[in-house]
Amino acid sequence: MKSKDLFAAFGAFLCIFFMAALSDLDANNIWIIPPFGASLVLAMALPNSPLARPKNIILGHVIAASAGVITYQILGNNPLSIGIALGLAIYLMLITDTTHPPAGANPVLTVLGGESFDFILMPVALGAIFIVAFSITYNRLIAKS
Repeated sequence: MKSKDLFAAFGAFLCIFFMAALSDLDANNIWIIPPFGASLVLAMALPNSPLARPKNIILGHVIAASAGVITYQILGNNPLSIGIALGLAIYLMLITDTTHPPAGANPVLTVLGGESFDFILMPVALGAIFIVAFSITYNRLIAKS
């Protein structure tokens, strides 16, 4: 095992731990959603990947969640809306050069959960910003990647 691998795993642990702890402190807001686990794989284990660029993590999540919320608001929760939301999210990420594969789960999550526009800000945007800030700091100062 390389020490870089251990640092990546420990960094992902720390980031999601802090986000979960923030969720516990504020019962009105959640800080974590399942796609963030996959984002941390990219941000911590493959920080130099184009898919792990800060722009991709933040805008990929926001764009994909927005596609899901808008589709849900128009079409409700049904198989067609889930497909449309995911296809729209992928299209928008591709044309804006913000592709982030973990964000592909957001439109499915938002349609199935019947999420409102508030969900885009919290937990999606703020959580993605937290992941980016944490991973940049951790990778540059601690893991020196």
